[in-house]
Amino acid sequence: MQLTRGLDVGATEAVQQQLLKERERGAGIVYIFTELEEFMTMSDRIAVMYRGEFVSVLDANNTTIEEIGLLMAGSKN
Repeated sequence: MQLTRGLDVGATEAVQQQLLKERERGAGIVYIFTELEEFMTMSDRIAVMYRGEFVSVLDANNTTIEEIGLLMAGSKN
């Protein structure tokens, strides 16, 4: 499911802002993204799965889209 699929830019931003507001209140949010750029801006930590198993949990502020992509493809490093 894509939470913001079909929404216009303003509605997408409103949804994202509400999620960030809840995060600031201390809520834990599990959000499965299909767009790498979107989760880079919305996440504190990123858990990467490969073949149904978690292979890494990364700090979103200290990682790159390339690193995430490699892990998603099965790279060990």
